[in-house]
Amino acid sequence: MQKIFDILSRTLSILMHPLFMPTYGMSIYMTTMHTRCSELPIIYIWVGIIGTFILTALIPIGLICLLWKRGSISSLHIDNAKERTTPYIYTLICFIFWCYFVAEIIHMPLVWICVAIGATVALLLVTIINHWWKISAHLTGMGGILGGICSIAMYHNTLPISLICCILSTSLLVMYARLNLSAHTSLQVVCGYLLGTICTFFPNLIIYHA
Repeated sequence: MQKIFDILSRTLSILMHPLFMPTYGMSIYMTTMHTRCSELPIIYIWVGIIGTFILTALIPIGLICLLWKRGSISSLHIDNAKERTTPYIYTLICFIFWCYFVAEIIHMPLVWICVAIGATVALLLVTIINHWWKISAHLTGMGGILGGICSIAMYHNTLPISLICCILSTSLLVMYARLNLSAHTSLQVVCGYLLGTICTFFPNLIIYHA
């Protein structure tokens, strides 16, 4: 039974990898939360989703694979905290380009620009914290999704309870998966989740009330 739980935990860790979170967030926004999605050209929606995937997932994953082949990291999962700095820096650069893409190329609303910048700041903080403590990047990503969705809901004066409950449930499953694999401690996953949520929600909260 434990072997089955381990397999499920690894599968969930892959599906909910932090590099996929921006793409998931963009997809949710474009398909369910944008108040004028029916008026948007389908090409705009696809450019937003595919562009996000390329900049925040495809290119970073390619760079990680390159580092692995060169022997700079011992595993594609980068379980060793000391090996995470270089991949994180490369990923951070990609996220900076993603912020430019969101703001200047497809001209997303301010709320989404703040979410993108917040996610980039969260990644920067994870990179810095990782030097001393192995905070959970998976849960930082999940927290970023929650904070982003709450920010957008706040701006649109809506409360997507079913969507938020789905994100919270998935987050709990990811927490269990990371703990079951002994990848992190309870404090590391909770702190990661709080970090991601705060970084993507509070900038919009401040701007909204200002």
